[in-house]
Amino acid sequence: MANIYLDHNATTPVDPEVIEAMLPYLSEKSGNASSVHYAGRDAKVALENAREHIAELLNCDPAELVFTSGGTESDNMAVLGVARQLKSRRKHLIVGAAEHHAVLEPAEFLHRHEDFDLDILPVDAEGFASPETLRQLLRDQTALVSVMYANNETGTIQDINALAKVAHEKGALFHTDAVQAVGKIPVDIRALDVDLLSLTAHKLYGPKGIGALFVRQGIKLQPLMFGGSHEKRRRPGTENVAGAVGLAKALEIAVARMEEDDRRLRELSEYFIDKLTAAIPDVRLNGSREKRTPQTVNV
Repeated sequence: MANIYLDHNATTPVDPEVIEAMLPYLSEKSGNASSVHYAGRDAKVALENAREHIAELLNCDPAELVFTSGGTESDNMAVLGVARQLKSRRKHLIVGAAEHHAVLEPAEFLHRHEDFDLDILPVDAEGFASPETLRQLLRDQTALVSVMYANNETGTIQDINALAKVAHEKGALFHTDAVQAVGKIPVDIRALDVDLLSLTAHKLYGPKGIGALFVRQGIKLQPLMFGGSHEKRRRPGTENVAGAVGLAKALEIAVARMEEDDRRLRELSEYFIDKLTAAIPDVRLNGSREKRTPQTVNV
């Protein structure tokens, strides 16, 4: 019997349309986007077109998107970059209890080795963080609050706008790891009112090795790396043009198919939950049944 792959929250196969869009930039259009000759200029145009398309789909300014190697780098850039930029005035961090290690471990490193205070924002039985609990943890010295948009294990979807609003009351910046949300549920960055947002391509049928960090205009980050003027000196290194093109195409496809995919996946997951809980009485769903990403079931 053929295997059935059910680990799409870990990674997805690359959509054939994405491969087709990327192929020219892996072969005949392989110029360095920083070069001034014709091949470099062509690559730069492709890179910036991809950035503009992603920005349009997520409702932000293209200049606010920094291309990275993926979600882990984006999360590290957000947590470490903001904390180190603001350390002379604000040395307190708050991160959600259900965060990915790419958020938790940088925050813990800053706590252990760079004298930052760190609080963990608890979640309830369904995985939700409370805005009121966040308000109680905030201080005048809080630099950053980071709470995942959609959980990779349970699918629970946080009220990010409400949490960001509370963080801003104390002047703290707000970051959300939206790796499991982008391409699965509607993501409008302006409506969310976040300061930083992480995303990656390989969770939405795009290539591995490419992601992005939204950094709201006016926010300064201390870079993690040095050695070039790429990405406005926020992330040096030769740009992954093919990857950026693939990310833009994958997001375009995901947004176009989102309504249809959401309906189909919710029907399947509800059927699965009903049948499983009826057959095995002691089984229970972890996380929220209503406010979760459609493709995720955790029992």
